Amino acid sequence: MIPRYTRPEAAAIWTQENKYRIWFAIEAYACEAMAQVGAIPAEAAKVIREKGDVAMAAFTEADTQEIDEIEAVTRHDVIAFLTWLAKRVGEESRFVHQGLTSSDVLDTCLAVQLTQAADLLLADLDKVLAALEKRAKEHKYTLTIGRSHGIHAEPTSFGLKLAGHYAEFARNKQRLIAARAEIATCAISGAVGTFAHVDPRVEEYVAEKLGLASEPVSTQVIPRDRHAAFFATLGVIASSVERLATEVRHLQRSEVREAEEFFHAGQKGSSAMPHKRNPVLSENLCGLARLVRAAVVPAMENVALWHERDISHSSVERGIGPDATVTLDFALVRLAGMMDKLTIYPEQMAANVESLGGVVHSGEVLLVLTKAGFSREDSYKIIQRNAMATWTRLGQADAKSFRENLLADAEVAARVPVEAIDKAMSAEMHHAHVDTIFKRVFG
Repeated sequence: MIPRYTRPEAAAIWTQENKYRIWFAIEAYACEAMAQVGAIPAEAAKVIREKGDVAMAAFTEADTQEIDEIEAVTRHDVIAFLTWLAKRVGEESRFVHQGLTSSDVLDTCLAVQLTQAADLLLADLDKVLAALEKRAKEHKYTLTIGRSHGIHAEPTSFGLKLAGHYAEFARNKQRLIAARAEIATCAISGAVGTFAHVDPRVEEYVAEKLGLASEPVSTQVIPRDRHAAFFATLGVIASSVERLATEVRHLQRSEVREAEEFFHAGQKGSSAMPHKRNPVLSENLCGLARLVRAAVVPAMENVALWHERDISHSSVERGIGPDATVTLDFALVRLAGMMDKLTIYPEQMAANVESLGGVVHSGEVLLVLTKAGFSREDSYKIIQRNAMATWTRLGQADAKSFRENLLADAEVAARVPVEAIDKAMSAEMHHAHVDTIFKRVFG
């Protein structure tokens, strides 16, 4: 998490100030619930809330430094915060954290922070979806070449390309909604999660106030399979970011030139070569995606803790929590902007469709020959030899188009009308069911 790839909205979630505000909220809500069940005096809960609210409203960097200084002695972050809070609350502070363990505060706080991050990422996904839908509909019938193995296959539409990415990000949104629901879990169950020293109603109250669900069995920590699922979802989303960014990188290659990132006035592509216009945003997105996915395996390895708990997961989450969410937030916003401003060249797309002399229509011509009575095997041989004759002579003085080679083929000329060949080589057929696909995607 470095400033270059960090948006303030995402960074704010992981600040010490936000963390301590959540910690206090957990403790204050717990006190309120304890007062309701008669575990502590109601007046004490009131004082804790009022004085704590005042202290948190005035919280500054100096308070963070004070807590750090206390922790340098206690070697325990939650105790350091509770000591700082006690100075502000006074005598009633003895009722704070009664029956709780540190993990109750830490795990519930992490759940709040991850749900905050998920909400931000969901808003980011909406931006990506909006950009993709706009551009897909804009180029619904823009003819372009489809590629398999990086080689020209058959024509498609650029809108269909983008619709496919839209559908993928729509699935990602649903995955993140599910991951958010799974991670939004509260644990206020005390040592080893038995509620021996805290009434389960306290957990229910805190969970409701924070918009969380109660963890059925916390064992003192919230089970880390929830966190593994959350970070795995972020990894899948990052992979979708990279897939779309990789497509843009390929389309911007000099020999393709079908689309390119918006080139700003005054932008420079190379310190040595003034002509360069490089796909720097999409390349950057591919790199950021790798960083997000790097959090997935550590999150998986955090699942297996010793018995009811250990803290081998803690140091990992302190890193991957901020890094993965902040990085993905930045990547999604960058992706949305890149796609919204993507420069698209329909004329170049159309030219590339026919750049191999028409051989990309071989599939439909194959069907024409079988309908004319040729076996499929013979049809394939005839089509392939004429396609190769076209392909291998491209750019040569004696080069002929695929159509010309077919019409000059004695076997084809004897049994297949010219009109049938021409119809088979019309690109329009590839738009025949675009509406159907768009309806499936966009409704």
